[in-house]
Amino acid sequence: MYRPNVTVAMVLKSGDRYLMVQERDKLSGEVVFNQPAGHLEENESLLQACTRELYEETGITAAPLGLVGIYSLQAKNGVHYLRFCFYGELEQCLEPKPQDADIMTCHWLTHEEIQSLALRSELVRQCIDDSQSRPLIPLSHLSYQVG
Repeated sequence: MYRPNVTVAMVLKSGDRYLMVQERDKLSGEVVFNQPAGHLEENESLLQACTRELYEETGITAAPLGLVGIYSLQAKNGVHYLRFCFYGELEQCLEPKPQDADIMTCHWLTHEEIQSLALRSELVRQCIDDSQSRPLIPLSHLSYQVG
């Protein structure tokens, strides 16, 4: 049976800067930038996955304020990803301390700085743009049930 890979991402903003992680693309070997993001794990809600991935990749704890959108991507590696992108804000840029060995480093960057970067996919830029140009979907629209 066909099942897309479910991923979560967090657009985290402080002032005019966005938190970006720098990592090596496992397919191409290129160094790319992404939002803190990763896969939904078994017995985990989307919100739990989002906050866990944010912490693992940056060492920062922050709660999402809303859902930016749900995105479908047929990636270059042949995998279909269903991405749930969340949005959060911090009053100040906290110093990131990645817990995940796959993250090379983290940066707080302006929208303009992000435009010239090699991105993991075009969804990275689209999620940032969408977070600023459309209303957030309330978290109350998400439901997680066990059993």
